[in-house]
Amino acid sequence: MTASEQTATKKMPLLTLSAMVVGSMVGAGVFSLPRNFGQATGGFGAIIAWTIAGTGMLMLAFVFQTLAVRKPDLDAGVYAYAKAGFGEYLGFFSAFGYWASACVGNVSYWVLIKSTLGQVLPIFGEGNTVPAVLLSTVCIWAFHFMVLRGIQEAATINQIVTVAKLVPILVFIVVLLFYFDPGVFADNFWGGDAYSESLVEQVRSTMLVTVFVFLGIEGASVYSRYARKREDIGRATVLGFLSVLAIFASVTMVSFGIMPRDELAVAQQPSMSPVFESAVGTWGAWFISIGLIISVLGAYLAWTLMAAEVLFVAAQDRDMPSFLARVNAANVPVVALIFTTVLIQIVLVTTLFSDDAFTFTLKLCSSLSLVPYLLAAAYALKLAYTRETYERIQPGDRTKELVIAFVATFYTAFMLVAAGLEFLLLSCIIYAPGTILFALTRREAGKRIFSLWEAILFGAVALGAVIGIIGLATGAISI
Repeated sequence: MTASEQTATKKMPLLTLSAMVVGSMVGAGVFSLPRNFGQATGGFGAIIAWTIAGTGMLMLAFVFQTLAVRKPDLDAGVYAYAKAGFGEYLGFFSAFGYWASACVGNVSYWVLIKSTLGQVLPIFGEGNTVPAVLLSTVCIWAFHFMVLRGIQEAATINQIVTVAKLVPILVFIVVLLFYFDPGVFADNFWGGDAYSESLVEQVRSTMLVTVFVFLGIEGASVYSRYARKREDIGRATVLGFLSVLAIFASVTMVSFGIMPRDELAVAQQPSMSPVFESAVGTWGAWFISIGLIISVLGAYLAWTLMAAEVLFVAAQDRDMPSFLARVNAANVPVVALIFTTVLIQIVLVTTLFSDDAFTFTLKLCSSLSLVPYLLAAAYALKLAYTRETYERIQPGDRTKELVIAFVATFYTAFMLVAAGLEFLLLSCIIYAPGTILFALTRREAGKRIFSLWEAILFGAVALGAVIGIIGLATGAISI
């Protein structure tokens, strides 16, 4: 087989890229939707929330589709777009933040798995006991060595797992349609008699939940260098997103027709389990628990692949230290993968000191991911505004793409503000020391570490980190 033929066999078709998007998004979040929405709102508020979130994230999906066509030379999209649009330091921020978000999110997966097992084996508790952390550690390094065997092999495994984990979720939706009680749904539609918050506040309370469950929408964009056709990147992103939106909204709405809202609000996580059990009996809880473990393991694999890929491509572009670009005989970015696994391990250990490790890691993951999303959307807005690429690539689409980019930018900026000051400060604690990698990279290139505006930005981030640390020390910010 020639070198060109070998390269061709390594390219991913549309189906595999779409599976990467679905596999990245369908993880732990979907199994917690009934309780999270039950705590916040009723059926009507859920419809509005999914409409807003669906519109905002669809615009972001269209942004990745547009950028894949207009900037075909940019790989590992989330990071590359930020650098191209706003310079090296913000490009570094995007790459590092995306990577850190993936690592924190992966920890939440292990916490949820051990919490699920804790329902049967009390030694695992809520997923943050010593036995839980030890078992998770073994699993983390087992995945590490599996990925070392090759990106393509791991991607194939992810495609198989994606199909396997969708089965229990689809069964949940279809079966509950037969148990759906219109009377219960009608009682839950406005949130129930005991719910006194305004509709606006109810919808606002669901926003961070929807951000987390849609993380991974950029899955195909991150693996753009493996796509058979450049157009498949955007197609896979939109196809994967629409499929997942339909699944998430269906899980939420059928649950409102099974249990009263006040019972949903206190259901034990993963809340899909007690909802299904209330309809079909004890076997339903086991069925959902097994599905959750398969789903979370598949999502963990996908996110580990994407995290290592972003560090690797950033190092190749000389925006991370060169040692992160080293690969093994299977062409796997081995040093980037080691960094990824080590950070996951460190964050996992910190869950021993957290009162609610699962919720904390979910919110921190969402907050970290919003910065890369915002920068990517803002870059698309910049391209449309300045007309760059529009003189030669589909110039008639400029007005439509300008509107799409504006909505996506506004939505991600609003979500970042809605996350709250607490998680912004915690994000700074992660970003500030990460800048050491940026400094090493600049020294390798023989350049000044910061320009004036970059130094000001770093100063603001460092100040935020100090305030965050003080908040943790005084108890003003809790984990």
